[in-house]
Amino acid sequence: MTTPFAGLAGRIRDRNIWLVYGVSVLVGVAYGISISLTALQLNTVGFGKQSMGTLAACFASGIVLFSLPSGAFIKRFSAKRTLVFSIAGYAICVSIFPFLTTFAEIAGVRFFDGAFAVGTWVSFETILLSRSDKDKKAFVTSLYAVAIAIGYILGPFVAKAIVAIAPMRVAFLVSGALALVASALVVTRLDRDVSFAHDDGSATTARTRSWDLVTRIKTSCFATLAYGWFQSSVVLFLPLFLIEKKGVSESQTILIPAFFAAGMLLFSSYAGRLGDKYGHLLVMRVLGAVGTVMVAGFVWLDSWPLMCAAIFVAGATLAAISPVSLALQGVIVDSREYARANAIYNAFYAAGMLLGPPVSSYFFAHFGGGAMLWHLAALWAGFVVFSSVFWRDDPAARRVRADASATATTSAVASPPA
Repeated sequence: MTTPFAGLAGRIRDRNIWLVYGVSVLVGVAYGISISLTALQLNTVGFGKQSMGTLAACFASGIVLFSLPSGAFIKRFSAKRTLVFSIAGYAICVSIFPFLTTFAEIAGVRFFDGAFAVGTWVSFETILLSRSDKDKKAFVTSLYAVAIAIGYILGPFVAKAIVAIAPMRVAFLVSGALALVASALVVTRLDRDVSFAHDDGSATTARTRSWDLVTRIKTSCFATLAYGWFQSSVVLFLPLFLIEKKGVSESQTILIPAFFAAGMLLFSSYAGRLGDKYGHLLVMRVLGAVGTVMVAGFVWLDSWPLMCAAIFVAGATLAAISPVSLALQGVIVDSREYARANAIYNAFYAAGMLLGPPVSSYFFAHFGGGAMLWHLAALWAGFVVFSSVFWRDDPAARRVRADASATATTSAVASPPA
């Protein structure tokens, strides 16, 4: 009897891709635990909204400063070694985080947490893009997003169960332990990196200039900038908005990442298939438009079940953009440039994480949580407009236009004169 899993296994035959998915689940659980409790831990220590925003900026600064070097590390030491080092580094950071009390200590740990996080992401993405077929890249990256989402869904529930029976710091220690297990799996089970070859089969070793690379992948970069801005803002301030303005209990807000990740989990694979079939940028634009409406409409919701539904839809649309945008650059750039392109891509993600919290905290502190959500909706609307202007960045869209033009020309030639 054929099963859905067998169908997936038939489409993805490289066991290393499946191993990356498994490691991603473990890392996702570890991240999900820490993300759901970070704001509460900082609030317990006594930090206000502005301080939380600054600490989030420290985390993003680590990503920004180590995004481009991570690509160089992969070139020099391999994606596998960079991945092992990065996950182990995260394990150390998350384990000592709950034992720190001063702003300087926490800022330092958050900075290195960001540095190790971007090393993990760039390594994962480079391995997946290098091992996936060109016509299945969005499908492969969407399943990667699904694996991360599974971890993000389980993480908050694990965190809630732990804090119900033990001090909050125990949850962070569990997060670190899971990361160490993930690192050990990479060491023992992942094969060496594949040898990169030019997509056109040429022997040239010419290196694309960084600015030219950015120009090629600018729509993917805008998408990940918006997602980093949005994600880092809502993780910190949406729980506080719901507690202060909507009367939601603190224990309920712990589950917010789970509802968001559930939407990402259930829809990302469909978004990936649609992207591979109809064009990645077109799918990203539609998802962005739906997500924009959802974020703007969240301001007026007062029912907790409706809020959960809105968070779920936001995850199904805005979070699903991320793997599709990664696949888009995978079909734009040469395979030899994957590490550099992924590093640039994650630098824009980090820039969003760096700018989002302080700007969001300013809107929240001076104009209220509603204004904060409105500015996030405006950001996504800007992406929809940008991706509409630069639709030619997607090779699939150019082929569709070319095919349509050729069909029209053929029809005109074949038609007899009136």
